[in-house]
Amino acid sequence: MKRKTAFIHSNDYLNYNFNDDHPFNQKRIAMTIDLLRMMNLLEDGDFVAPRMAEDDELALIHDRQYIEVVKEAGHSEQTPAIAASFGIGTEDCPAFVNMHEATALAVGGTLRAAELVMSGEYQHAVNLAGGLHHGFRGRASGFCIYNDCSVAIAYLRQKYDARVLYIDTDAHHGDGVQWAFYDDPNVLTLSFHETGKYLFPGTGNITERGDGQGYGFSVNVPLDAFTEDDSWLETYYKVLPTVARGFKPDIILTQNGCDAHTFDPLTHLSTTMRIYQEIPRLARDLADELCDGRLIATGGGGYDIWRVVPRAWSLLWAELSGQVVPQDTRIPQAWIDKYQTESPVQLAPTMFDPEGIFPAIPRRQEITTKNKNTVEKALLYCPKG
Repeated sequence: MKRKTAFIHSNDYLNYNFNDDHPFNQKRIAMTIDLLRMMNLLEDGDFVAPRMAEDDELALIHDRQYIEVVKEAGHSEQTPAIAASFGIGTEDCPAFVNMHEATALAVGGTLRAAELVMSGEYQHAVNLAGGLHHGFRGRASGFCIYNDCSVAIAYLRQKYDARVLYIDTDAHHGDGVQWAFYDDPNVLTLSFHETGKYLFPGTGNITERGDGQGYGFSVNVPLDAFTEDDSWLETYYKVLPTVARGFKPDIILTQNGCDAHTFDPLTHLSTTMRIYQEIPRLARDLADELCDGRLIATGGGGYDIWRVVPRAWSLLWAELSGQVVPQDTRIPQAWIDKYQTESPVQLAPTMFDPEGIFPAIPRRQEITTKNKNTVEKALLYCPKG
């Protein structure tokens, strides 16, 4: 049965654009919308416009001086010299025109999602422009200027006194969100990511468990490089229900980066499209069980914008809106015809990756054993249900 789920979107989301050569490319949102429309999974009535985050809302997480530097950098012909000390003007986070406005709109989209879900107007809300989980209090990092996830969680705490479960399945550790709430027992951050031994930002070890009253409320599951579907999902299904039931949230906020796929050019995990149906399905079921269905989903990483992101985020929307995508579903030919001439790679013809399309990883058993051991250690000190 179709659920009442809001799709937060504005065409202005595409203004979050570092440069034409940058791997973070929001064209993927437009491609996802086109795919959903052509599959008859998204209707005009599903759309809700975002709003602009106000400075006072951004300041729930970000330093006022940092906000002013972001504004200045986005309205200057040359990046101000001071910007470098705030992480702006780097290779990862170059300044771009109207940087503050573009990012504040993405943050406002997640805030709008929070308002819709907490009011009961919608069960779920999806903001694909969000998921900017690397932004820090006073520093841009990892393609993220402001951190919409952290701002939305702080907003949920301040306005609704809500206990928030944050679930991050991006291949990169959700560092900015973790550190923002590291000592808060009312926010549990749970991150499934590739081990920082090989990948930015190098954090997310199982020993990062929180501080003070927040000890045990930061849970990290660093997965070994080249982890495949079975081990990834075994880990997810072992940890998430245990932690969620022990914490008993009022609302769940998820970050749905889809860079764990084997096609992703920036990471070293080896999953297929299968996990991107399972990830939102379990999160949705736990929201139904524990917090009257209240769930906010954001986007995140994902750097194969042609073969991975549109399919993964279409599955995210389908699961949260209660629509079925069968395993044998084919990509509409009209969508392939529209984007194949632009794509540097052959577009996938089906929503799911056929079995056997990727070679088996020689270290499969070793990787699986390592991940099992990681799960045992990750669950030692966290709330358990």
